[in-house]
Amino acid sequence: MTRSDLVNKLAERFTQLTQRDTEFAVKTILDAMSDALARGHRIEIRGFGSFSINRRPPRLGRNPRSGEKVTIPEKLVPHFKPGKALRESVDERLPVHDEPPAA
Repeated sequence: MTRSDLVNKLAERFTQLTQRDTEFAVKTILDAMSDALARGHRIEIRGFGSFSINRRPPRLGRNPRSGEKVTIPEKLVPHFKPGKALRESVDERLPVHDEPPAA
């Protein structure tokens, strides 16, 4: 689902909102979440999951073209951990395959 898909879905569900209001609401929520993560805060949405920042320590990598060793600096990256309700919901919808796919 893309951002515009989400806006369309919300506009269909909440007919009292205009398309423009729906776009503004989605943008405001995503901006607030991005800002909170950028400041190092954790976001928890009950029944959905939590967003946090993980630290990737510096490491030694390799340039694939030259084979030269390169130092890769520390990084802070966003991390999503799905909540129990979301995990169970997704798991219930997975089709169960008794037979391996045909080659």
